[in-house]
Amino acid sequence: MFVRGLLAAALAVAPILAATPASASPAAAAVPARAAVPALAAPGDTGVRWSVQPSSAKGPDGRDFIIRRANPGERITDYVGITNLTTKPQTFSVYGTDAYTTDDGSFALLAAAQQPTDIGSWIGLGAKQYTVPANTRLDVPFSVTIPDNATPGDHAGGVIASIAEEQVDANGQKVLVDRRIAARVYLTVAGATTPSMKIDTVRLEYSQSANPADGGTMTVSYLVRNTGNLRLSGSGAVRVNGPFGWQLARTDAMEIPELLPGGSVTITEKITGVQPAVRLAAEVSVVPASFDEQLTAVSRSTGVWAWPWALVALLGVALIYLIVRLVRRKVRTRRAPGVAQ
Repeated sequence: MFVRGLLAAALAVAPILAATPASASPAAAAVPARAAVPALAAPGDTGVRWSVQPSSAKGPDGRDFIIRRANPGERITDYVGITNLTTKPQTFSVYGTDAYTTDDGSFALLAAAQQPTDIGSWIGLGAKQYTVPANTRLDVPFSVTIPDNATPGDHAGGVIASIAEEQVDANGQKVLVDRRIAARVYLTVAGATTPSMKIDTVRLEYSQSANPADGGTMTVSYLVRNTGNLRLSGSGAVRVNGPFGWQLARTDAMEIPELLPGGSVTITEKITGVQPAVRLAAEVSVVPASFDEQLTAVSRSTGVWAWPWALVALLGVALIYLIVRLVRRKVRTRRAPGVAQ
């Protein structure tokens, strides 16, 4: 009896490259495979290898991703090429789904069990499964039907080609594994666009070094959220100030990965050699990057107490010493003979 499990496999992707859309064709076209293509699956236990890439009725057209623009109510068509890199025919399940931004800022697609509610539900294919001959690429047409009430801006998803493989787990049981590869689909729906990025929170931690001369380490974590309707990337930097705005440290710009609308990512930076100056402030500045326009930087600040304990201890010892000296002097004065009463 088989134990059936559903495991998410790697989604191979490549950098964004805009291109003109491919023309439509009523049926999938199979051609011999010639070269490796961008989204390539590593072989599983059964040795099945395949790849997925944007294509056209005449084959791959140089795109790495499918990037399109359309109006609400419009229907567009495009192609994905599925290449069987084995010596036997393989049958793939092909379907569309939605994309989202993971907690670490990566691009990901919904699990097979999750129903898409956005662009993935707009994608239509002629069949649910396609059989690709050995060492052959099959160019599969698909359509995207944009609803009349589709929201303006960017919608991201993918066209997935998956295959189920029987594998043996660590306990010796047979498991059905769902391995998936996808071609990314980016669709911009016409209408008012509002590119916007926000720093939701900034958290600080400060820890002092055993050697006071080395200063301490400040850990700055800030959550960046895409609050607009276009996908955005950017860069962030942190400036550490002491009292009266005295700059103690500044970081180099750190890249913020592409965030889909509504997506967020937490960036963490460790800054060493920061001297404790009683009250430290960290100012985070983020410069959003859009594909179409230059955007204004956003910033947010917060503070943390950083007592120079070595100095405090030294001052404490000095104060105690002075108090003891004063007390002793007063006692001696009272005991000295001939002191006027």
